[in-house]
Amino acid sequence: MSIHGLKKKQPKTFKVKIITVDAEMEFSCEMKWKGKDLFDLVCRALGLRETWFFGLQYTMKGMCTWLKMDKKVLDQEIPKEDPVSFHFLAKFYPEKVEEELLQEITQHLFFLQVKKQILDEEIYCSPEATVLLASYAVQAKYGDYDPNFHEPGFLAHDELLPKRVLRQYQLTAEMWEEKITAWYAEHRGIARDEAEMNYLKIAQDLEMYGVNYFPIAQNKNHTDLLLGVDAKGIHIYSINNRFSPNKSFEWSAIRNISYSEKELTIKPLDKKAEVFKFFSSQLKVNKLILQLCIGNHDLFMRRRKVDSIEIQQMKAQAREEKARKKMENQRLAREKQLREEAERAKEELERRLFQLEDEARQANEALLRSQEAAELLAEKAQIAEEEAKLLAQNAAEAEQERQRLEITALKTKEEKRLMEQKMREAELIAVKLVKESDRRAKEAEHLKQDLHEAREAEQKAKQKLLDITRLNYPHMVKYPQYSPTDTRDANFDKGSIKLDLKDIDLKRLSFEIERERLDYLEKSRKFEDRLKELKSEIQALKLEEKQSGLYS
Repeated sequence: MSIHGLKKKQPKTFKVKIITVDAEMEFSCEMKWKGKDLFDLVCRALGLRETWFFGLQYTMKGMCTWLKMDKKVLDQEIPKEDPVSFHFLAKFYPEKVEEELLQEITQHLFFLQVKKQILDEEIYCSPEATVLLASYAVQAKYGDYDPNFHEPGFLAHDELLPKRVLRQYQLTAEMWEEKITAWYAEHRGIARDEAEMNYLKIAQDLEMYGVNYFPIAQNKNHTDLLLGVDAKGIHIYSINNRFSPNKSFEWSAIRNISYSEKELTIKPLDKKAEVFKFFSSQLKVNKLILQLCIGNHDLFMRRRKVDSIEIQQMKAQAREEKARKKMENQRLAREKQLREEAERAKEELERRLFQLEDEARQANEALLRSQEAAELLAEKAQIAEEEAKLLAQNAAEAEQERQRLEITALKTKEEKRLMEQKMREAELIAVKLVKESDRRAKEAEHLKQDLHEAREAEQKAKQKLLDITRLNYPHMVKYPQYSPTDTRDANFDKGSIKLDLKDIDLKRLSFEIERERLDYLEKSRKFEDRLKELKSEIQALKLEEKQSGLYS
């Protein structure tokens, strides 16, 4: 067979892009495939067996529509694009997630979708519940809380709370993280699938969980209402209140649902009850509502019947898987606990080892300090001994010096006494010399006065003699011979002799006075020299006394 023949036999395909909540996949879809063929391919790729909850959704002319399983893909009004995009989403919701969601992949897909609906505010949730749900989402993503690893700011890039909640409370990102982390720390030991299941168990109790809303009018006057379809039945809401329905029809109480053009009719099981009719904006909306009603009703009836063999096998496998996971988690928990205990024991041993090493180091340091102290003490003892010897020697020398000083003091006292005696004698001599000097001064004064009187008398006598000579002997030169008056001449000569004798006495007296004055000056000079010597000796004795006082 030729290659050209092989190419002809290959089926024609087109590309489709399947978008899940957290991933994207591309497949080649044959032209003849129905919606179920493409859906089964996606489920096989995901490993999903609980296929009845899900569907492929696409958007056409602003309206979300589900791909029909029994019609060809290309025969439906899908977008004309390459590749054709479909969203793989949960189409129907379980009444009790813990009982109906058997596979882990099913739980995970529901968890991601419900989480996105809460964050996008398609499902209303109170702020307190959003914080708790966020803590379970963090547990599912990061595992057990570890303060050493999960440092402040580790949730900065995670979207965990609706923007409505963030706007409602004026809290910083750090404050929100602190609140979420407080709950997150309480979930220690919870596995990822358990955390996701706990998230869904809280979310399924929210009023808007699993409800598909459609705008309707109760009559042709277009009284605005909302029709909600969920796992329990059909609910009628006012346009401004999606929490509390005005009227509800449970699936067990509905006999028939039908539509004609834009009109849709709900017939209760009780034939006497009023038939509810409403009008939608388009025929497609009625078809979509009917499609959701049929699917939810089928699941509602299936839950109340005996499980099929396939469901029983899946539940058994789920139980076995849960038991296996439980045992595995317990084993991992035990291993983790043992590892933590071992790490704690290791840390304790390391701490103890470090403590012992520190104690040994301190002991060695103490020993070294003790040895150094002993050496210092020995050296100090030797120094003290030498100092004691030196002190004894100094004491002996001091004793000798004391004795010498005592002797010196005695000598000094004796010398002082002698000096004082000499000083007293010198003072007495000085007093005597002063008195003698005064006496001699007075005598000199008297002698000077007598000398002055004698000189005055001499002068007077000479003058008188001259006068007498001139009067009595005017021609004594002319006549040298003696006159008859010899007696008078003799008298005159006697007076002259007397005067001469007196002159001689005065000279002698003057000489004696001068000699005594010189003797007095000589004695005064000697006495002053002696006084200076005494003063020098006294000053030397005073210095010796001061030095002997310092020594003592």
